[in-house]
Amino acid sequence: MSDASDPAHSPPEGFETRAIHAGRDFVGETGAITPPVWLTSTFEYGNPGGFDYTRSGNPNFRLLERALASLESAAHATVFASGVSAITAIVSTLKSGDVVVAEENIYGCTYRLFAQVFAKFGVSIVYLDFTDPASLEKIAEHRPALVWIESPTNPNLKVIDIAAVSRAAHEAGAEVIVDNTFASSFLQRPLELGADLSLLSTTKYTNGHSDALGGAVCSNDPAWREKMIFAQKALGLQPSPMDCWLTLRGLKTEAIRMERHCANALRFAEFLERETEAAEVRYPFLPSHPQHEIATRQMNGGSGIVTADFGLDLEQTLRFVESLRYFPKAESLGGIESLCCHPASMTHASVPREQREKVGISDSLVRFSVGIESVDDLIRDVRDALARLARS
Repeated sequence: MSDASDPAHSPPEGFETRAIHAGRDFVGETGAITPPVWLTSTFEYGNPGGFDYTRSGNPNFRLLERALASLESAAHATVFASGVSAITAIVSTLKSGDVVVAEENIYGCTYRLFAQVFAKFGVSIVYLDFTDPASLEKIAEHRPALVWIESPTNPNLKVIDIAAVSRAAHEAGAEVIVDNTFASSFLQRPLELGADLSLLSTTKYTNGHSDALGGAVCSNDPAWREKMIFAQKALGLQPSPMDCWLTLRGLKTEAIRMERHCANALRFAEFLERETEAAEVRYPFLPSHPQHEIATRQMNGGSGIVTADFGLDLEQTLRFVESLRYFPKAESLGGIESLCCHPASMTHASVPREQREKVGISDSLVRFSVGIESVDDLIRDVRDALARLARS
């Protein structure tokens, strides 16, 4: 009979326990429960931690990386200055002539990076609709180096079958990157589903307080770990120690925040679907969502983003968005406070109109980042704004 007190036979620690305890180290002789911020640009040579210059490493980086790797079920995590910095780090590993196959509903800044920056260096990108099973057969045709997906996507909340895409990509000799920002580490772990890399904008749900920028790339491959460390140092993509400290503080409450985000967003989506005249409401855990079955299979909750097409013209949509009280008009998401975004004129303005409309980003589409306030207040706010718009 095994000894239950033996750590080798203990059950794995829960997400919440790891979030709180995985990032505590380098406390020295003080025994500080919360590690300090190491606001130093350089370190004395020969220190036990092996630190030399903050661009190439800092205790705050290492603590956050340990915690993120644990929460993502990864062997390695590398932190960056922002989500876009993390994207840049991955794409910097490609060479001229390489092809990337990507989900067509891709984040606006990712689209801009490929179209306006990396295209100049000979990296090309092909867009497919990965909710269409036929797209899996097309991956091999393009002989890609990487397959790039988001799930759920921004802003249409398409849910991609990560396991199926990973199998098809690996058969074609490509590696798979999943942008996990909209789901969060608490709700979805792409590496467990077969992906090679999990990408996070830690600015969003990981930190959760809208006060720090950051990004991370998680993997199980030591070779990818070395590539990411190189990019962090050589390209100057490193985060600030203070932002890492804030993010590590924020992720300690990620589980409880995500539970509330999910509960609020589901009720909010149900309200929009049942009580408004919205032409379409999308939320992964609504039964009406086109990929509802996949969402419930690979996610532990629907996350906090809801999109709605109210069938209004551009002027009416903007008036509605700007009249909300508890949903400030802003481009970010994932904070404890609710936010509202008009993708066509904000997050995806850099995507040509023809491409936006092709993937369903119309002038009447509104993206809600549902926070952890009283959901009754959020519902009342939208109900009142729609009533004012109707009267006018």
